[in-house]
Amino acid sequence: MLAADQPPASRPTTRIRSGGVSPQSYGLRVETEAIVAGLAAAVLFGLVAAIIFAGQVTPLWGGLSVGAVAAIGALVAGIAAGYTGYWRSRHRPGQEWRLHIASWKFVVDSTTVALVHAIIAAILTTAVFVLLQRSFEGLVLDVYSGSIAVTVCAGAAAYLIYQSVSEITTRKMSTMLVVFMAISVLTSIATAQDPAWWEYHFSQLGTAGDFSSSLFNLALIVAGFFVTTFALYLDRDLTTLVERGVLEHPTAPRTISVTFIVMGLMLAGVGVFPLHVSMPLHNLCASGMALAFSVMVLGSPHILAGLPRRFFIFCIGTFAVLIGAFLLFEPVGYYNLTAFELIAFSIIFGWISVFIRFVNALAAPGDPEAASTS
Repeated sequence: MLAADQPPASRPTTRIRSGGVSPQSYGLRVETEAIVAGLAAAVLFGLVAAIIFAGQVTPLWGGLSVGAVAAIGALVAGIAAGYTGYWRSRHRPGQEWRLHIASWKFVVDSTTVALVHAIIAAILTTAVFVLLQRSFEGLVLDVYSGSIAVTVCAGAAAYLIYQSVSEITTRKMSTMLVVFMAISVLTSIATAQDPAWWEYHFSQLGTAGDFSSSLFNLALIVAGFFVTTFALYLDRDLTTLVERGVLEHPTAPRTISVTFIVMGLMLAGVGVFPLHVSMPLHNLCASGMALAFSVMVLGSPHILAGLPRRFFIFCIGTFAVLIGAFLLFEPVGYYNLTAFELIAFSIIFGWISVFIRFVNALAAPGDPEAASTS
């Protein structure tokens, strides 16, 4: 029987490939590499922990503890796995465009993605061991059990982070930004040495010179560069909408991307210049971030003309809520400056997350299912 006469059921199916790699093959490759990354991190930091804990018993948390070594292991292993996984994910089907961006942009992009994942892993590891220490007062671990705990934490961090960055999407990045800021800021608040910091202003968290203030300032710096990373993805998504005729102004992608870069750099500047380092520069960066945000929100009906009207209603509503929050601070005096700044930060990062997800959904392929799972 000739091949042309074969019944349809017997004909081999053709897999759709992108860049010569099928999604199934890519997924299997990522899983394999994630396991290798996890095993390598587990072995390496397990040996390091065995050397550190040799000949002694170590508490779960406090000083040179199992939790401290595990958190450092999760941080370092997470950075290495995150950077490597994100670098290799440029060949993922649909992400080949990242192969053509400038090298320095990719370095900033990959570094911030890896840092966000790793810092979250380190903070969560710390929280687990603090809770365990409080739950099992007086418990100490010998070299074997302590090394095993570090091995598990470092290996799990590398494995999970490698998988996460290898399947990174615009939507996942927007969620990571919110989660990162929430976890970092809450940890800074919980570990602040000055219990009355909130009576002054939000930036007071970054002035103590201790772990809490260092984490707070680092979070602002990393989040700022993470916001600039979105410029790459937004430029691509908005360019797609211009090409489809959705957006009326061809300059919209560049305008929004530049504004995001400015806002990200200003946010990073707030962390680089805490109040006790330079009040003028700190306030300048904070004002610059607020101005860039206002330009995007209030200018969106013109800059992004062509988007659905409900998005512009959302923008106006967001700005109205922000103004209302300010009025409750001054002149009403319902709450202090710290409360207003916390609300303002929440509104800004909430808007960024919704905006990015909204644009990404519009730029996704025509299949509604693809748009909801991108």
